[in-house]
Amino acid sequence: MTQDRAVQDRTAVEPAADTVHGIPVAAVLRHYQDIDAQAAERVSQGLLNRGVRLTGPGGGYFLKQYLDDAGHSSSGAILDQHRAMAGLRDLGLPAVPPLAAADGRTCVLRRGRRYALFPWVEGEHRSGRSLDHRQCAALGALLGRLHRALDRLHPPFEQPPPTAGVDPADTDRTISTLLSLARLRVPQQPLDELARRRLRERRELLAAHAHRRPAARTAPPTGWVHGDFHPLNLLYRGEGRAAEPVAVLDWDRLGLRPRTEEAVRAATLFFHHPETGVLDLSRVRHYARAYRAESGSTPEQLAAGVHRVWWERLNDFWMLRWRYQRRDLRADPLFPAAAAQIVWWCAEYEQVLDACAN
Repeated sequence: MTQDRAVQDRTAVEPAADTVHGIPVAAVLRHYQDIDAQAAERVSQGLLNRGVRLTGPGGGYFLKQYLDDAGHSSSGAILDQHRAMAGLRDLGLPAVPPLAAADGRTCVLRRGRRYALFPWVEGEHRSGRSLDHRQCAALGALLGRLHRALDRLHPPFEQPPPTAGVDPADTDRTISTLLSLARLRVPQQPLDELARRRLRERRELLAAHAHRRPAARTAPPTGWVHGDFHPLNLLYRGEGRAAEPVAVLDWDRLGLRPRTEEAVRAATLFFHHPETGVLDLSRVRHYARAYRAESGSTPEQLAAGVHRVWWERLNDFWMLRWRYQRRDLRADPLFPAAAAQIVWWCAEYEQVLDACAN
């Protein structure tokens, strides 16, 4: 489970107004030509952005408001994302770039907020567990092609200095802080009891595995990645075995990162059980083999990705940080499966490694 996973929230269609769910629709649309929106529907409430579906006689659109203030939503970063999407589309990949406003720009700035208008794409999200083995392989191949194409679209770069995994001593201090906050929360809820139990359990796991902290020299190669490749950012069209990906969405996290780490993170998000977090390793294997073949990554690089993502998850408490330090409860539903998954992963480490790297 990652911080960037979206939380969906659909509402009824309503007549288009000047402002819809905090988005100044009318003011933004004045920057575009020939866009007639007659109805609006909030289609998702994301962790890092929000959007409205607009419909009218000219077709459907998705108006996106960028909310992330961590550097991914500066005008420069957004325009880089838009250029990459256009380049991927031109290479035949399922990316849908935004429309240009009357001034030729794809990003509209209004009162400190940035917006982009996209064509509406019909499709549905599918979990990896609903895909057959051929579709799992197609998913891995798609991510591999995206990685290669992104490198092709960007200028050459030097590999950054590798870094070691998170220091477990820092994690132990975080656990102490979160345990204290969980005890003090009023009113107490079942999630608070679960959080305390999982925090104590994680402290024991870290003590048992501290010697396995990834060294800097083991980092896999860095390349351009989507940054948030998971089921809610991929649309399929078609029924059953005929379903195919038609759009990769939300390129907010486009950047330079270890590519095989993204491939492993995506596997944990596509192929996990929604309650237990357990991975469907048969599907993971088909996905990973196709990714390796298409991306040119070696088994050793996938193995390094597995180890570093496992360690990252073992030391990660972003969902509890949001709950207790930011008082933001949007990620709460993700915590039970995420916490259960890392316990299972520690027990089945070799099987996960084998599915990804062999």
